[in-house]
Amino acid sequence: MDSSSRPRRRRRARRSRRRALLSLALALAAVGCGTAAGAMYMTSWAHPRAAGTVSSSASRATEGEEAVVESTTEAAVDRDASLAAAMEPVGVADGAEVSVAVLDPDSGESASYGGGAFDTASIVKVDVLAALLLRAQDAGRTLTAEERTYAAAMIENSDNDSTSALWRAIGAADGLDAANERFGLTGTTGGDGPLWGLTQTTAADQITLLRQVFDAEGSQLDDASRAYVRELMERIAVGQRWGVSAAADGAQWALKNGWLRRSTTGLWVINSIGWVTAGGHGCLVAVLSRGSATQEEGIALVEAAARAAVSVFTEGTDDTAGDAAGAQPSS
Repeated sequence: MDSSSRPRRRRRARRSRRRALLSLALALAAVGCGTAAGAMYMTSWAHPRAAGTVSSSASRATEGEEAVVESTTEAAVDRDASLAAAMEPVGVADGAEVSVAVLDPDSGESASYGGGAFDTASIVKVDVLAALLLRAQDAGRTLTAEERTYAAAMIENSDNDSTSALWRAIGAADGLDAANERFGLTGTTGGDGPLWGLTQTTAADQITLLRQVFDAEGSQLDDASRAYVRELMERIAVGQRWGVSAAADGAQWALKNGWLRRSTTGLWVINSIGWVTAGGHGCLVAVLSRGSATQEEGIALVEAAARAAVSVFTEGTDDTAGDAAGAQPSS
């Protein structure tokens, strides 16, 4: 073999090695397209402008997600701010306290004002009936004739003896607390012994309870049970049709009120919970108060707070909130 052929063979060998390396690189790039390693290869081969476009798009997507979160947060804060503004002209006497919560079930938006736990007084009667119905469902039965008589008197007329009978039937505070755990109430505790009226609750928990009655989604109560509670709350005795009904712009409302004069202070606990329609909106409303000097003063506070709460969802509508609905209780 002559020496002149050796350089040609070396050049051919170098070209063969270059072709082999190029083929290997292309193969790795092709395999890597669907993997994290491939992403690295594709990035290294991409045109700088293309890389910049990918980075910019990812950045815009992230910014968009942050904007949605921020917008949602701002909307929730704005509802609370709107309610706080609506509550400014509401007269709250020195020493009195009020807590308000409102929910628009259609949109899922809500607002709250104030906080803390309050004595329920007679609004607990809705909770007692819900717990009774849940127990009956668990047992695969309907309410007995006696239970229905007690329930109607308890809700429509706020009869205390009927409530005491059903309080015992559900297992008193332990039974109420067990039912409330299933209902999703987290800030409500049954009253000691026979003192169902001293059950402690929050406005937020009362909205959760109302959702069990007025919203089928996620409710532990079946259709028949929910319809029964609503029916009774729509048939409140004439002298007790005050409270959240003052925020309704017509006859469509369902409620339960509670009132209690504390023997230790002589001051009043006045509460109202329910569903009202105003300005084309159906709203769940809970107003809890304590420290009013008179029952009438407490009722006026609760009604003003209920109107303020509903106004958060009815601003700009023709809202003539319930002058006719705000009757004073009988003596």
